Amino acid sequence: MDTTDPVEAGHAPFSQSLDPLTGLPGQPAFTSVFSEALAHAEQAGEPVSLVLADIDRFEAMNRQLGRDAGDGALKSVAQTMSGVVAQTGQVFRYGGDAFIVLIEGMEKEDAFLLGERVRSAIEQSDATMSAECPLRITAGVAAYSDDGGTVQEVIRKVNEALYRGKVRGGNTVCIAREEKMVTKTSHYTQGQLLGLTRLAKREGLGEAELLREALDDLLRKYNA
Repeated sequence: MDTTDPVEAGHAPFSQSLDPLTGLPGQPAFTSVFSEALAHAEQAGEPVSLVLADIDRFEAMNRQLGRDAGDGALKSVAQTMSGVVAQTGQVFRYGGDAFIVLIEGMEKEDAFLLGERVRSAIEQSDATMSAECPLRITAGVAAYSDDGGTVQEVIRKVNEALYRGKVRGGNTVCIAREEKMVTKTSHYTQGQLLGLTRLAKREGLGEAELLREALDDLLRKYNA
């Protein structure tokens, strides 16, 4: 297993916001860097790709093997991802057992191959936790501008790709695809709708986009 220190793998500028467990910059740093990368990409006409990964059956791993084993898995994934990505992109701890890689100037198809190298390296590492809980990841891949022109759009598509990988059984990498929209009737309280309207106005987003983002988060939380 590669033992590259994530802090030495191009992340020194984020020393004030490093995750204490993995040594990686966290979600606030990612949000800032991604926004800047999209602004640059829009001017330069270049792609920006994301690889979002999380650990398969992580909650079961914590239950069966203990919290220390779960922490060990997080450290191992962080080190392996940083070693594979090296100077190609930047690795962030996205929250919980999720990690995200940002690669400027890389097309989505090449990012998919990078994600597959990461997945394979983790599968082949010596970090297998047990026969019942092997260390495996599932990843989704999306890119600006193929999958959207804003931070929110690309994040939603990379989450959708990760979700499809989980549905397939995990230990795989899925690429974002064009989605077919389906109409579904729902009912909400007046308070919910007023709150949604205020949030959409404050964030400058559409109400439907916020609802889709919330549903993606819910599905990912429960791996439905």
